[in-house]
Amino acid sequence: MERLEDCIVEAGTALVGSDAQGRMQLRHDVAIRIHRGVIAQIGPLRGMIGGNEHLPRYGGPDTIAMPGLVNSHHHFGITPLMAGVPFEPLEFWLPQFRAMRSPGTRLDTLYSAIEMLQSGTTTVHHIASGLVGGRAQWDEAADTAIAAYGEIGMRAGYSVMLRDRNILTYGDDDRLLASLPPEVAGWFGARLYPKGGSIAVYLDFHDSLRKRHADNPRLRVNMAPANLHWCSDALLEAIGGAARDNGMRIHMHLVETKRQARFARERFGRSAVAHLHEIGFLGPHVTLGHCNWLEEGDREQLAECGCSVCHNASSGLRLGSGRADVAGLVRDGVPVALGIDQSNIADDRDMLLEMKLAWALHRSTDLFGQRFDAAEVIMQATEHGAMTAGFGGLAGRLECGMQADIVLMSRRKIERPFADGRTPVSELVLHRARREAIEMVLVDGQVVVRDGRVTRIDPDAVMEEIRARLSAPPTAGESEALEMVTAAMPHIRAHHANYA
Repeated sequence: MERLEDCIVEAGTALVGSDAQGRMQLRHDVAIRIHRGVIAQIGPLRGMIGGNEHLPRYGGPDTIAMPGLVNSHHHFGITPLMAGVPFEPLEFWLPQFRAMRSPGTRLDTLYSAIEMLQSGTTTVHHIASGLVGGRAQWDEAADTAIAAYGEIGMRAGYSVMLRDRNILTYGDDDRLLASLPPEVAGWFGARLYPKGGSIAVYLDFHDSLRKRHADNPRLRVNMAPANLHWCSDALLEAIGGAARDNGMRIHMHLVETKRQARFARERFGRSAVAHLHEIGFLGPHVTLGHCNWLEEGDREQLAECGCSVCHNASSGLRLGSGRADVAGLVRDGVPVALGIDQSNIADDRDMLLEMKLAWALHRSTDLFGQRFDAAEVIMQATEHGAMTAGFGGLAGRLECGMQADIVLMSRRKIERPFADGRTPVSELVLHRARREAIEMVLVDGQVVVRDGRVTRIDPDAVMEEIRARLSAPPTAGESEALEMVTAAMPHIRAHHANYA
């Protein structure tokens, strides 16, 4: 890692983070002194200048400073919509990913990282969609994505979705493959699982990856069992044990759609959450993504086990998957983080926009019903997100001892043309801040965005290289993939229509 420089950040207002009662704590007319990437001191500017005149100074009296945002649930860069895959229910959407073209792992990772950083997201939990090919390819893909985040200057949790059953539907793969034309069945059958995969090999891959990157302080290697219907109990129990033994976080998709909830009820005679509890999988190191179809008693069980939930508002709406009961989760004491999933309501990775949607989506229609304020949503997008990605206690707040991941915004641009002094600053940031208001983004005290552009790479060059690669004629393999997926989709739809 590069040497971390010292600097001073000046702000008219700093959003420090929420207190124990969920109220946003503010500091006014402050300076933040950063030493070797860590917040060393917060106080009046005049008290920090003496002896530090040589340090770079960022911000000013018009600046609003807040913790870097966290995208707690992310997959890959080029969106399905960009790649020609229309929005459909999840069960019909996912199989079509096999026909998507990619510009390559590095460019794909940089593309979404540019969008995230330029809208204030300093940390991401990257959940790779799965293992492809053999072990050498797994290592190369993981190392390339991790290197891309390092190249652009982001903090990242990294995990890979693991599956060992029911890849295409909610039943045995062989049943669906038997309904496909032989050529199509052969093509899909050869690609359902990675080569040489087994529970032991999957665990060894993660252990090797974690050790290989042990010296990277901006990285956490996590584990991501894909979903209950995709994972056998044996795989889940092995992942749970490995995570506990190695202090790793787990992020698992769960009951994203109604059919996933029905699968658990019909297969196990209990809810998905109850089944995970029964096999000893749940705990404070576990985050469950989506949770749109929790059953009665599930929220209380998650709270008792100390689990977190990652809410993906745009995803649930755009795919028609459902809406998590975030109000109930918060009421019952379950920490909630925010994720953009594949992309948000505008098909990009703007966390400022996702926060606005998450707030609006959960407004109670009852006159005296529960309603979130800005502090709750900001906490979900900062402190809680940092925890679920593996950086709890290190990022997500502006406090001494925390890593200096800071977003600097222009208050003048947020308030333009005017905002009454009675309006809380946190409400202004949530409801009025757009990426145009972001003047600078720091990670470990280093400037990674200045004047709306990432500083470590040329974003225009990245975009042009992606355009050139994806505008070229498809390869023979890409053409075959599109042909096979197109041929398979009518059979996949029929299978779901007839599946009890």
